[in-house]
Amino acid sequence: MLIIFLKDIPRIGKKYETKEVADGYGRHLVAQKLAEPATKEALARIQGKMATDATMKKVHTELLMKNLEAISGTMITLKGKANEKGHLFASIHKEEVLAELKRSAHLEMHPDYVILDRPLKALGAYEIPVVIEKNRVTFAVEVEALR
Repeated sequence: MLIIFLKDIPRIGKKYETKEVADGYGRHLVAQKLAEPATKEALARIQGKMATDATMKKVHTELLMKNLEAISGTMITLKGKANEKGHLFASIHKEEVLAELKRSAHLEMHPDYVILDRPLKALGAYEIPVVIEKNRVTFAVEVEALR
C-alpha cells in the first residue's frame, strides 16, 4: 500500500513523504490519522501543502534573521522543583524553553533552530545556541529552584 505521511514518525517516515508499506500497517496508520492513501488527488493536495509550508518557513526564517540581534541578548528564567544538590526533579526540555522565550521575549521560532543536545537537569545558567542557516547566536537561560 502506498501512503503519504501526515506527521513525522521516527524511523518510519517524514511528513508528506510517500512510502510503500504493508497493507495492514498502512491501514493502521490511516486509522490513526498519521497517514493517508496516496491517490492522485491526495498527492496533488500534498504538493500544494508542501509548497505552502516551504513558503511559510522561508518567510519565518527571514523574519528570524532580522531578529537575530534581539535573540542574542535575551535572558529567560525558568523555575523547577529541585533537591538540595541542585538537581531538578523534572527536566526542562526544548519545548519549555521555546514557550518561555515566546512568552517573555515575544520571539517564536521553530524547534529545529534551537540546539539543545539534552534536557536541562540542574539549576544554573546555560547558553543555548540558535542556528539559522549559517548564522549562530546564543541566548541565556537561568534555571532557578521553586520557592
